[in-house]
Amino acid sequence: MRTSECELTNSSAQWQLLLDRAASPMALLDPYGHFVHVNDALCSVLGYGRDSLLNRPLADFTVGEVRGDGAVADRRFRRSDATTLWMRQSTSPILDPDGKPDLLLTQFHEIADRPETNVLWCRVFANAPIGMALLDLDGRWTDVNDAWCDLLGYSRQEMLGLRYSDVTYARDQENGSAALADLVEGKQTTVSLKKRYRHRDGHPIWVLVRTSVVTGPDERPAYLVSQCEELSERCVSDAHLAHLALHDPLTGLANRALLADRLAHGLAELERDGGVVAVLVADLDELKPVNDTYGHAAGDRLLTTTADELLNAARPGDTVARIGGDEFAVISTHPDVRAAEEFRDRIAQRLRIERETPDYRLRIRASVGLATTTDPATPPQVLLHEADRDMYRRKHGMRSSAGEAPSCPSCHSRELRATAR
Repeated sequence: MRTSECELTNSSAQWQLLLDRAASPMALLDPYGHFVHVNDALCSVLGYGRDSLLNRPLADFTVGEVRGDGAVADRRFRRSDATTLWMRQSTSPILDPDGKPDLLLTQFHEIADRPETNVLWCRVFANAPIGMALLDLDGRWTDVNDAWCDLLGYSRQEMLGLRYSDVTYARDQENGSAALADLVEGKQTTVSLKKRYRHRDGHPIWVLVRTSVVTGPDERPAYLVSQCEELSERCVSDAHLAHLALHDPLTGLANRALLADRLAHGLAELERDGGVVAVLVADLDELKPVNDTYGHAAGDRLLTTTADELLNAARPGDTVARIGGDEFAVISTHPDVRAAEEFRDRIAQRLRIERETPDYRLRIRASVGLATTTDPATPPQVLLHEADRDMYRRKHGMRSSAGEAPSCPSCHSRELRATAR
């Protein structure tokens, strides 16, 4: 049975002044190893406030096996920021009037990390045949091994400037964000996801990612450890293969085949539900200058950022697609033409933004055309063609006002009609 808190407080009072004046980390423990009093030096070393330590067992703040006997022992402590350090613990008993240990006076001295521990961890992490990474609770990579870099095509320095979401396809973001939230909130200790990462060259990679949470001394999540391995074609489910067949590999948006199917479905529902089917076509104005100036990786980032903006602006049930190199489309239903035009204006506004990157300012500019119909018999290719023509009229109008010579839209329209057939 533990000594009462009142008894401990009375017995330790004479020692507290000594501890508080000491420059080295010191603590008073009860016979069961719980902190009774800690000085500022120990709080500073571990990164915890005094209230976070008091009445907690010393074992809550140590990692792994304790080396040594009761009087002198080496412990590896976990700081509040999830880093660790080795300290040597020297303990002397404080006896009560009956000669029994009442309190333990403990001094701590920082020592070098045990070499066998560091070497073992470094070897396991660096030489693992699969990708291994550490992440903070925001999903930013804080360390990655060579296998992880080889898998995604990035250097280690590039990887450490990214979050996992930066190389995850938009359609896979929801599951990844939900899994991260479950880990951070303590609802799960380990999650496994099949997902797509975007290789540095732009192509998709199907991977299995297992992520586990590592808790701090306060038993709350401190950081994450991930293992990642590429899935072979045999491991990818039929649903994933179907997804690849109907989606753009770079942005994860619907491709032309899926867009045509969704448009036909939307037209078929007009007779039953009424309203207006709207087709928007958006064409980026500055993809080629970005590719020429900063390289195709920057161009890919421009495309994926545009895709994300369109997805954020779209409503549930809308279809967002990439239908060409720098051309996107959105299919949406509205109660009337005015609502469809307002939706087009919102999309156009979302596609006039700037984003800062570590190397350059990403500038998105796009021309957005609109076509609408209330007739279920309208051929899908006619709607796409009219939206495309409206987009080119708007693009040419902006260029003319800026003193630029417009390009010929007829060839582009013929290509669009041919593809739609």
